[in-house]
Amino acid sequence: MAMFDDEVKKPKGHEVGMILDAMSVDELADRIALLEGEIARLRAAIESKRQSKSAADAFFKL
Repeated sequence: MAMFDDEVKKPKGHEVGMILDAMSVDELADRIALLEGEIARLRAAIESKRQSKSAADAFFKL
């Protein structure tokens, strides 16, 4: 299938600050869900690291 100059290229992944004009409401909602999932994953990683640090601090605070 040939690409024409007037065809809109959809981005494959999300980039902070990207132009959102070519995205539908459903696509934007999907991006929000994807980013909320990533935020939850990052928060869980932060909490895990805090617990590990707290345990190490308690162990070495003899």
